[in-house]
Amino acid sequence: MTIEELENIISMRANASPDQSWTARLLEKGSVKVAEKFGEESIEAVIEAVRNDRERLIAESADVLYHLLVMLHSQSIGISDVMEELDRRHMQSGIMEKASRKQQPGK
Repeated sequence: MTIEELENIISMRANASPDQSWTARLLEKGSVKVAEKFGEESIEAVIEAVRNDRERLIAESADVLYHLLVMLHSQSIGISDVMEELDRRHMQSGIMEKASRKQQPGK
């Protein structure tokens, strides 16, 4: 499965009944809850990385990717928007990119 395919599945399930779709149920709770769930899954992935548990890290990483895409969907942001930002950053070194963010308010 590609990340774009997962994004399409999330888009379809977002329109399903919350009684039949975890995605729809989560989105129904609002963007704050969606963001909290993404944060929770991210922390779980970090814990498994620290524990050096490869299998659990893979499983938690799948959860992170899914919940990231749900969070992006809740904000009407597509994975293509994120990929465009990565392309933009690819044009400069990571050190230069980080330095440019320090000059921007709120970063």
